[in-house]
Amino acid sequence: MRTFRMRTARVSVVGLSAGALILTGCSSGGGGDAGGPSKDDATKQQVRYDFGDAADSKGPAEPVKGAQKGGALTVYQRDSYAHLDPAQMYVSDEGTMSTLIHRRLTTYKRDNAGKYTVVGDLATDSGKPSKDKRTWKYTLKDGVKWEDGSPITSKDIRHTFERQFAPFISEGPVFIQQWMAGKSGTGYRKLLPDGPYKGKHLPDKILETPNDKTIVFHFKDPQPDLPYALGMVGYSAVQEKGDTKEKYDKKPVSSGPYKIASFKSGKGMKLVRNKEWDPKTDAVRHQYPDTHNIQFGVSYEASTKRLVSDSAENKTAVSFNNQVDASSMQSVRSDPKVKDRSLSGYQPYVGKISLNMDRLKDKRVREAIAYALPAQSLLQAFGGSGGGELAGNYLSPTVAGHSESDPYGKVKNPQGDVKKAKRILKEAGKDGMKLTFAYQNSPEWSDFSIAAKDNLTKAGFNVQLKDIVTDTYYDQIGKIKNKYDMYHSSWGADWPSAGTVVPPTLDGRQVQDGATNYSHYDNPKMNKEMDRISKITNADKAAKEWAKLADKILKDDLPDVPLMYYKQIQLYGSKVGGAVMNDVLSSIDPTQLYVKK
Repeated sequence: MRTFRMRTARVSVVGLSAGALILTGCSSGGGGDAGGPSKDDATKQQVRYDFGDAADSKGPAEPVKGAQKGGALTVYQRDSYAHLDPAQMYVSDEGTMSTLIHRRLTTYKRDNAGKYTVVGDLATDSGKPSKDKRTWKYTLKDGVKWEDGSPITSKDIRHTFERQFAPFISEGPVFIQQWMAGKSGTGYRKLLPDGPYKGKHLPDKILETPNDKTIVFHFKDPQPDLPYALGMVGYSAVQEKGDTKEKYDKKPVSSGPYKIASFKSGKGMKLVRNKEWDPKTDAVRHQYPDTHNIQFGVSYEASTKRLVSDSAENKTAVSFNNQVDASSMQSVRSDPKVKDRSLSGYQPYVGKISLNMDRLKDKRVREAIAYALPAQSLLQAFGGSGGGELAGNYLSPTVAGHSESDPYGKVKNPQGDVKKAKRILKEAGKDGMKLTFAYQNSPEWSDFSIAAKDNLTKAGFNVQLKDIVTDTYYDQIGKIKNKYDMYHSSWGADWPSAGTVVPPTLDGRQVQDGATNYSHYDNPKMNKEMDRISKITNADKAAKEWAKLADKILKDDLPDVPLMYYKQIQLYGSKVGGAVMNDVLSSIDPTQLYVKK
């Protein structure tokens, strides 16, 4: 998924088996090293992700040491939330906020020691599978309610998944829909083309709800990763009677510890306590602050300055997702007082330039672009080593199977190889070709776009820059008929497997409005390879095969140009307690925060 305006993701996988994961995460805990992790200074820690049982899933959540109830938390966010309907959420700033208002069947529990477990959220446990992993049974907890006081039932859960097939749901994940249909790409929609809105439903042989408490998933193929997928924000519960279809995206019904008191796109959002939320049903969340006052339109630079100052309301302020801006990175890293109010960590995202293959059909043109792009300029725009490291391929170092391959010299020649790009473009007979480069209207991408245009112009291209407002950036580039030749995108694994990186971004059957194959890449041979690898049950073998396929696509077809692997540093005010980096969210964990009195 994307982070900020990128798809969100999980941390790295070392080994995968049904029921447990061994992960390598690189981050520091509360008040951690503000130096910004790098290959030299990162602290690697082993984290085991188990599938939790009923005891692991039972609430209330482990108390945060020293936590106090009450007070108002101020939250600075650069980007407004484009979606509030969980089925439309697939970016991590929305995902981070959603942990306060939306619940799902499973979720990821981080205990005070930093151990992560997949547990039951609305469900009593992480799931009971059949021996062949084709059938999974879930039972809802007692006492789970919507904000209006009505109980959350299996009918709501059935409705949640059936509405995922409706045409207006276009931005969220599609893994479970595809598993239900037994089809890759967009073919899953044929299973229930109108969702449940015209009276049709999924048959019991696919989704069964024998009583108000029980949900049973039946799949054609083994799905050992279902508990991970169900933990995605995109599969959070939606109230059947409160479903207003498209309008739900602006006013959803809460099932979490907070509910929406007000929301004005581009301006702000206020969350207040949801009195119907019962902590005894929740093993993950807390309800410490009275309110969260979220301010939109606060740039990285502005939020950094405010939080560094630690004055007035900034003492009780935080950002769920804003990073320290590039220009302030060094000063934040060197000031001990500020460093003590910071968190740092790796992110599993790869920043890349997607090449619209409907418009850039000649691979030589794509190669010229790839060689010309200055990866170092992007790294500097994000603050140097504190913000990331150079990328040579599509798989982050936090993903199993990652290699040090660098076929287009983005690591070896970080400033770009303009001479080689110019030669390739001339050989293709495309000297002077017009390129429209779309980018987010943010300082980092604005800076990079200028550097990229300079190199591409020297290589012989006629570059036209097009800035797009950050709030709707991915909506715009996600349109199949967009008018851009190239645009940046960023992606990380949805859960710890490269199988959640390669198919979502490179499966040609996944091309549709709102989908995440931004290059519109479609190679039938590679699609078949994805199907083959998806059926490999040995995690180590699958990881190697995914890495080989990702590199082959990059070398042979070049739909996207990898540039940077992300890192981050985040700040919080001196009267904010409970600040920890959540490796699943790749951000500060909002469910642990409290206001010091």
